[in-house]
Amino acid sequence: MSKFFYSPTVGIDVSADFSYVAILAPNGDIYRKAFKIKHDVSGFNHLQKEIKKVEEEFNMKTAIFMESTGVYHLSLFHFLNKTFDNTFVINPLVTKCNKNVDIRKVKNDKKDALSIAKIGKFQNIKLSQGVSLDIFLLKSLIREYYKLNDTCSTYKKKLSTDLRVIFPGYKDVFSNVTSNTSIDLLSNYQTPESILNAPEDKILDILITKSKKGAKWAQNKYLKLIDIATEATIIGLPLHGLSVKITSTITLIKAIESEIQNLLTEIEALISSNNFPEQIKKNIELIDSIPGIGRLTAITLMAEIGNIGGFIKPKHLVAFFGIDSSVNESGNFKGNQNKISKRGTRIGRRALYAAALACIRTNRNGVPINKILLDYYQTNLNGKKSKVALVAIMHKIINYIFAVLRNQTRFEVRDPKLHKQMFLENKALNNAA
Repeated sequence: MSKFFYSPTVGIDVSADFSYVAILAPNGDIYRKAFKIKHDVSGFNHLQKEIKKVEEEFNMKTAIFMESTGVYHLSLFHFLNKTFDNTFVINPLVTKCNKNVDIRKVKNDKKDALSIAKIGKFQNIKLSQGVSLDIFLLKSLIREYYKLNDTCSTYKKKLSTDLRVIFPGYKDVFSNVTSNTSIDLLSNYQTPESILNAPEDKILDILITKSKKGAKWAQNKYLKLIDIATEATIIGLPLHGLSVKITSTITLIKAIESEIQNLLTEIEALISSNNFPEQIKKNIELIDSIPGIGRLTAITLMAEIGNIGGFIKPKHLVAFFGIDSSVNESGNFKGNQNKISKRGTRIGRRALYAAALACIRTNRNGVPINKILLDYYQTNLNGKKSKVALVAIMHKIINYIFAVLRNQTRFEVRDPKLHKQMFLENKALNNAA
């Protein structure tokens, strides 16, 4: 049973420019019909007066519930949260599961507001009371960083596609067509013909200056480039108009990469500022202490997790990242080909996946980045499918993250057998006490 079962409840269905509000009396009856408010000062003040009127009439605190709707609910939630303690946000998956409880198929904003009020009043669900503004700002910047990275990757793929059409074999010269040397070369010479007609000294100057690998390397690369360009004039399509598209794509790639660097600088400036909470700074350092997790990944994970106090067990954090396995059972049937739920934070899961890949690698000199996880991957997970093994590594990393944030201590590398022995000894001491 919900702890707000005997309290008046308010359900708010939030839209972009307006919201519908439904109010339930303590006994569960509809206090008044659902009404509409605009997302402006007068609309917010009107809603505040209506809620205070309910609290004065019943002499009880009101519980306010609204669905998480991207960014639309944030201003209203922040406004109400300053006045009313019991202001909560509901996961959209919860409200979606409760929309088909009636036989009749009725869908409108008024009914949705009433449904949200009933969910908050009668169902014992997990609620969120929002996130700190510092975490919200950090999360916004981090997500914008990943969004720009994805956009940049899209244009890089377009560039590679266009080069395959008019400049076949170019990737044999530059395996990474968006490297500094390749980009600078393509900025000046977009077609095989322009490469063949260009002065040798100018191309060599670009190769030497940008690559910083010496004249011998540049000369060999130039000769190979000339051979490929000669072949491309024969087998490539004579679409010289694509050179304009290539120039445009390169310009966009440079602009986006510049914005990415500016964004990273802003993120670091935000974290290092005096106004940023010291606890969040410390938590980032704690996550960064785990081998295989870099600073940017640590910042991403901390921005997505927010307040670690909202997670009682590591399993809760696993579910938050959406890497808990789904369940498919009915009667005597038990499914054994279940996938991870993927119902948590997508960006956090992406950062966690990158960390898992790093943890099972070695440095150039052959030293493991994370010896414990690499041994676990090679020994315990030998024979497992690659994705299944990586998800198991992600589970391990989440356990590490939960432990360092809970204990507020840096990660300490221990042999698993020694760690198990220490755990059993501590457990025995606690039981004896």
